[in-house]
Amino acid sequence: MTPNTPLDVALDGAIARLTLNRPDMRNAFDDTLIAALTAAVRSAADDPQVRVLLLTGAGKAFCAGGDLNWMRKMGTLTAADNRQDATRLADMLNAVWTCPKPVVACVNGDAYAGGMGLVAACDIAVAADSAHFCLSETRLGLLPATISPYVIRAMGERAANRYFLTAERFDAATALRLGLVHEVVPAAQALEAAEALCRTLCANGPGAVQASKRLVRDFAGQPLDAALIADTVERIAAIRSTDEAREGVTAFLEKREPAWRSTP
Repeated sequence: MTPNTPLDVALDGAIARLTLNRPDMRNAFDDTLIAALTAAVRSAADDPQVRVLLLTGAGKAFCAGGDLNWMRKMGTLTAADNRQDATRLADMLNAVWTCPKPVVACVNGDAYAGGMGLVAACDIAVAADSAHFCLSETRLGLLPATISPYVIRAMGERAANRYFLTAERFDAATALRLGLVHEVVPAAQALEAAEALCRTLCANGPGAVQASKRLVRDFAGQPLDAALIADTVERIAAIRSTDEAREGVTAFLEKREPAWRSTP
C-alpha cells in the first residue's frame, strides 16, 4: 500500500485492484479520492489487459461515506459549487455502474452513506460478516440523492424507503437478505472470496461477460414485449458469429481450455 495516496491501484494479472486508502478517515470520500477513483475506473475500463476490477478498503472500514470535514466546507460554498461537487460524486458512481467490465466489491468493513452507494454500484459484492451498513444521511440533515438510483436497484424500493428515512444501522446478514450484497463470509476470508469470484470471471469469455453486463443494464425493468424479444434475438445471433464464441464452443468440444482463459 502506497502511503499518502488516497487510492492504491495495482494490476494483478487481469485484475485491477483498487483500494480506498484513507484508513485513518475510514476511507471517507473527499474530492481527491473521488477524482482518483473515477480516473482509475475509467483507466481500467480502457486497459485491454484488465478483465475485472476488485474494489476494497484499507484498514477496518470499506467506506464511511463523505468526509464530514469536507462536507462542512461544502456547506459554506455557493449552490453552484455544491452542484459541481455533487456532480463529481455522481460521475464517480456512474463510472463504476457503467464500467463495461465487471466490478467486484470486497466489503471488508463498514459501508455508510456514499460507501453504501459504491457497493450498490458494483456488479457483485462480497461482505465480511463483521461489516455494518447505514444510509446515515437523514441523521445529519442530508439526503442520499446521488446514491439513490443504485441503492434502490440493489435493495428494492420498499427496503430503500425504510432505510433512507430511518438511517438505521444494519448488519451484513440483513444486507444479504435485502440483496445489497451477494455473499457474506468470515472477515478473514472476505478478500479470498472476492478474489475467487474475480478468477471465475476471468475464466469466462471477456466479450461475453461484458455483453452479459450490458444485457442486465438494458433489460432490467423493461416490458417483455416484441421489441425486447427481437433485441434478444439480435444479440444472441450477433455473438454466435464472433471469434470468441467460435473458440469457446470449439474448445469445449475438443476438451481443451479456450484461448482467453486466464488464471490471475
